[in-house]
Amino acid sequence: MKGLISKVVLLAVVCVSLGGLAAAQYGSVRGKVVDMQGNTIGGAQVTWKNQNNGRTYNLKTNKKGEFFSLGIDPGDYTVTVTQDGKVVDESKGVHVGLDELVYNIDLKQAQQQSIQQTAKKQGMSAEQVKEAQQKQQEELNKAQAFNANVKAVNDKLNAGAAMMKATPPDYKGALQNFQEAKDMMPDQDVVWYRLGNAYLQSARAQTDPNDKKQQYTEAYNDLQKAVDLKKAAQEKQGQAPDAAAAQKAKSDLATYYDNLGSAAARVGKTDEAVADFEQAAQLDPPSASQFYLHEGITLYNMAGDEDTRKKTIAAMDKVIAADPNKADAYYLKGATLFAMSTQKSDGTLSPPEGTTESLQKYLALDPTGGYAEQAKGMLQALNQKIESSYGTTKPSTKKK
Repeated sequence: MKGLISKVVLLAVVCVSLGGLAAAQYGSVRGKVVDMQGNTIGGAQVTWKNQNNGRTYNLKTNKKGEFFSLGIDPGDYTVTVTQDGKVVDESKGVHVGLDELVYNIDLKQAQQQSIQQTAKKQGMSAEQVKEAQQKQQEELNKAQAFNANVKAVNDKLNAGAAMMKATPPDYKGALQNFQEAKDMMPDQDVVWYRLGNAYLQSARAQTDPNDKKQQYTEAYNDLQKAVDLKKAAQEKQGQAPDAAAAQKAKSDLATYYDNLGSAAARVGKTDEAVADFEQAAQLDPPSASQFYLHEGITLYNMAGDEDTRKKTIAAMDKVIAADPNKADAYYLKGATLFAMSTQKSDGTLSPPEGTTESLQKYLALDPTGGYAEQAKGMLQALNQKIESSYGTTKPSTKKK
C-alpha cells in the first residue's frame, strides 16, 4: 500500500513538471528587408529588443533578404535594421504574440510613414518634411565623406612626414604624398604648408642648379598659399575661445611666415623675406629670437653694401635682446662689423665699436662652435699688421 502511494505522488510530481513546461510558450517571426529601390538586402542585421524585459534577438538576413527566428518571447519590441554598421530603420511597439508574426520591412514605405508622422507632429506638409529630411541626409553624407577624406589626408601627411625623417630622407616619396594630400583637400592650409616645407628642404639637397631653383620656387608658391589660407581661416573663425588657443593659432601662422621668409630669400625676394620674418616675430614673441636670427642670416648672406650690413647688425641686436645667450647672433654681428673695418695708415685694422666684444662673447658662449675658428682668426687679424698679400698664400722662401 505504501509503495502504491509513493508511485501516485511521483506521478503527480511528474505531471506538475510537465504542466509547467507546457505553460512556457513562445512566438516566432519571419520577414524580408527591402531597400529604397525595392531590392532585397542580404547580410543586414535585424535586432529585436523586448521593451519589457530587455531581451535581445539578433537576426541576419540571407541572400534573399529574409530573416526567421523561433522561440521569441511574446511582447512589444523595438526592431532595428543595420546595414554596413549604419542604422537604416527602426520601429517601436512591434507586437509579437504566440502566433508567427510576418513582419516585412520596406525602407521606402517606412520612410514615407515617418514623413507622414513627422508632418503631423510638426504641422508641416509631407513634402516639406521630405525636403528637410533629404537636406539633412545630404549634409550627413557630406560630413561622412569629409571625415573619410580627412582620414585619407592624414594618412598621406603621416606617410610623408615619416619619409622626411628617414635616413637619408626620401624627398621624392614625401613630395608625392604631400601632393596627393593637397589634391584631396586643396582648401586646407596645412597640406600646402607641408608640401611647401618639403620642397624647401628638398631644394637644399639638390645638386643641379636648375632643380634647386625650381624647387625653391615651388616652396615659395606653396608656402604663400598656406599663409593666405591660414589667414582667411582665422578671419572666418574669429576670436579664439581662450588665450591658449589664440596664441596657438598665432604661433602656427608665425611658423608659416618663417618658412615663407626662407623660401622668399632663396628666390631673390629679400625685402619680402625680411618682412615675413618680422611678421613671424610679432605673431609669436616667445620664438622671436629665432625668427630675427633667420632675418639676420638672410641679410648677412647677401654680403651687400654698408646699408645691408647695418640692417644685419640691427637684426642681430634684436636676436640678442630676445635671447642674450644666442651665440650665433654674436658671431654674425661680430663678423659683419669686422667686414666694416677700415685700415689705418700703419696697416692695422680699425674695427667698428663692438666687433671684438661680439666675437669674444661668441667664443665664451660656444668655444667649440662651428664659427669658433673664424672668430679666432678675426680676433687675431685685429692685432696684426695687414699687408697687401693679406688673405693670399705667400710664395715659399725655401730653396729647392
